[in-house]
Amino acid sequence: MKSHVLAGYVLGLLGVVIFGGTVPMTRIAVAVFDPWFVTFGRAALAGLVALALLLITRPALPKQSGPTLLAISLALVIGFPAFAGLALLTVPAAHGGVVLGILPVATALTAVFFAGERPSALFWCLSLTGAALVAIFSLRHGQGGLEPGDILLGLAAVSAAIGYALSGRLARAAPGWAVICWALVLALPLTVPASALLWRSEYLVAPANAWGAFLYLGLFSMLFGFFAWNAGLALGGIAHVGQVQLLQVFVTLLVAALLLGERISGEELLFAALVTAAVALTGRAKGNGASIANPAHAKPRT
Repeated sequence: MKSHVLAGYVLGLLGVVIFGGTVPMTRIAVAVFDPWFVTFGRAALAGLVALALLLITRPALPKQSGPTLLAISLALVIGFPAFAGLALLTVPAAHGGVVLGILPVATALTAVFFAGERPSALFWCLSLTGAALVAIFSLRHGQGGLEPGDILLGLAAVSAAIGYALSGRLARAAPGWAVICWALVLALPLTVPASALLWRSEYLVAPANAWGAFLYLGLFSMLFGFFAWNAGLALGGIAHVGQVQLLQVFVTLLVAALLLGERISGEELLFAALVTAAVALTGRAKGNGASIANPAHAKPRT
């Protein structure tokens, strides 16, 4: 495996570890705050920090990138948090693994349509195998059946996949951290007023764990996690590095065990090992991970 591809996987894994806390933290936050306040509030917090970073560093972006950044903003800043927050009002944190079972495959599909990548047939077989393992595990962990909230979780996965593909494509020509920062800043005219309208005075006396979860969602899930994730997608290929997210369900379970007192069983460890093997094998499956539409972007910027 080439060094830049390996670096992409390492950065992608770092992003997944950070994202792994999103579902439990969202579950904690929406138990106290309105899910729409969580959606807009965490994006407003991340956007204000992102604005400060952009004003200090002033990174350059490719010309005519505005429409792409707007689409990223709608998908990742608004779409995914809203759908996930509403879903987690009715499903437990661990059940959010259903989303993670389809997200890497969805990301690979969007990489074909939006970024011109062409994974091999072996890659697709391994990707579907990993997705099936995660889906089976998630359904077994969630008492063996689909929940009404899974429709919303599916919409969250589609939103995230589109946002990932567009972010990874743009991060080939611009710093990955700047891509998410601009997407967050573009949403500020919506997220700040919406947060103010949804604010309730009783939030001032909300429990510390609820505010801690809110801060995590804003600073890590919405901002710093994407610094590593976008750079990893650009370096290693959107479809291939996207498969690392199959491991996120197990990171989520570990966080849920630490924060919510859930136990980790031998079955969970077995599934984690099988999924890890599937992810490792997809990294060796040949395919075109470069952008056909933009072949000049051979050296991604991180």
